[in-house]
Amino acid sequence: MWRNGRRNGLKIRWAVKGPCRFESGHRQFRGAPSTRNVRTSVLARMSSDRRSGMSDRGLAILLVLGAAVLVVHLLTGGRYGFHRDELATLDDARHLAWGYVAYPPVTPFFGWLSLKLFGTSLTGFRFFAAASVSVAVVLTGLMARELGGRTGAQAIAASAAIPFALGAGSLMQYVAFDYLAWVACSYFFVRLCRSHDPRWWLAIGACVGLGMLTKYSMVVCAFAIATGALFTDLRADLRSKWLWLGVAASLLIFLPNLIWQIQNDFVSLDFLRHIHDRDVRIGRTKNFLPDQLKLTLFTFPLAIVGLWFYLASKAGRRFRAVGFLYVIPLITFLIAKGRGYYLAPGYPLLYAGGAVSRAQMIARMRPVWRLSLEWFAWASVVVTIFLAAAYLVPLAPVDSAWARQAFKVNGDFREEIGWPELVQQVAEIRDSLGRGERSRVAILAGNYGEAGAINLYGQDYGLPKAICGTNSFWARGYGDPPPETLIVVGFSQEFGHRYFESCELAGRITSKYGVANEETTDHPDILICRHLRESWPEFWKKFRRYG
Repeated sequence: MWRNGRRNGLKIRWAVKGPCRFESGHRQFRGAPSTRNVRTSVLARMSSDRRSGMSDRGLAILLVLGAAVLVVHLLTGGRYGFHRDELATLDDARHLAWGYVAYPPVTPFFGWLSLKLFGTSLTGFRFFAAASVSVAVVLTGLMARELGGRTGAQAIAASAAIPFALGAGSLMQYVAFDYLAWVACSYFFVRLCRSHDPRWWLAIGACVGLGMLTKYSMVVCAFAIATGALFTDLRADLRSKWLWLGVAASLLIFLPNLIWQIQNDFVSLDFLRHIHDRDVRIGRTKNFLPDQLKLTLFTFPLAIVGLWFYLASKAGRRFRAVGFLYVIPLITFLIAKGRGYYLAPGYPLLYAGGAVSRAQMIARMRPVWRLSLEWFAWASVVVTIFLAAAYLVPLAPVDSAWARQAFKVNGDFREEIGWPELVQQVAEIRDSLGRGERSRVAILAGNYGEAGAINLYGQDYGLPKAICGTNSFWARGYGDPPPETLIVVGFSQEFGHRYFESCELAGRITSKYGVANEETTDHPDILICRHLRESWPEFWKKFRRYG
């Protein structure tokens, strides 16, 4: 059938087989094969294959970077010794519960799992913390991919996340698991913004719940997510059942710890209040903003570009809500006087956005400028990684000049030295007592590091479990029958004379490497004290302390 028509003033005649339908500016012909559809299908398939190949290569690079972080930790994890915080976690891991004074249950649970799998191996004990930050590195690169970044952008984003991963994964602390929970929330939130598929709220809710079982500051992340949703087009999801199912999932996961807190009079709130007041008093929070430069070093410009990408760029418009996951914690911790590292989980999403935005910017430049900026970006990341490794990873021999310099920069290293020697000194003092008194002696420790060390290394000397009033140790009591003779570690002679009828100096804590830490400088005395001046129940009520 022939039909006539006009186009731009010209008379046009064309042939059509079958019915013709016009739709919004284009013609769709029925009944005739369409070469355009065939060509589009082929090109789409070719493009998909090309993207799939790049995606596979990018994922392989991310997995290599994550594995490299894990390998570094496995090779260096046993270099020094247990950190005082790790000794507390290890002891708590032997008393599994849904809550502890100093933290929720996730970190002690992984400590328990490590003990089951690896015994008391230091490297094994740190394995899950190292694995957590390694996964966070991979997720950072995947965030860049979801933002539209190609292989190079994914690699530089993940690499920028490595320096903090080297520090956080070197110790078995809640920092590593909290970091992973925040980064996972950020990743799933990016996927939600990209796809507008409300089912991602379930994954976000699960991450928030698990994060609350790791560290209570996760509530700040949840608040940031809620704010981002309310002030962007994601607020339409308030009508979605998936958002509320995600909220329910987070509450359900957190519920066992909440019940534990109710049963224990919300003791963790008292602990957090005490720790915060202490940190403010001794000045740990006064440099919150300068600490952000220490956290990022030469990757700071990449983070700034990432923040601009989310909040101001046209390309990042659909991801505006993600920017709130950095801005809200920044404002919250700044006003509440948090410590600088509290904001560390907010940088991976900035690195991802910065890497993508940087790639888009330099793509329009001349080749010489593009290559120069590419080299500059990678040089900044690599130098930051090497500096982090030098001062945050136990690479140097403990008695070397490098180690002495690293100990000045990273105070955590000092708290890993000397625990076996301390316990040996306590055992020697115990052995100096008479046989009758030796069989009934107890050990009173001033802090959780000393108590954890005695409980760990004291088994080799037949020492009794330490009694201690700090954090969860207090709930384990002072034994039955109450002790009369005590070896007292971590207290001054003034303390001994105030609470005991007799007290004598039996030794002083030393370090064979000459490392100055809390034990050797703040309270080096080891005392033998006898006969408490008041009853043990009365003494124990006021002996509770947080640290």
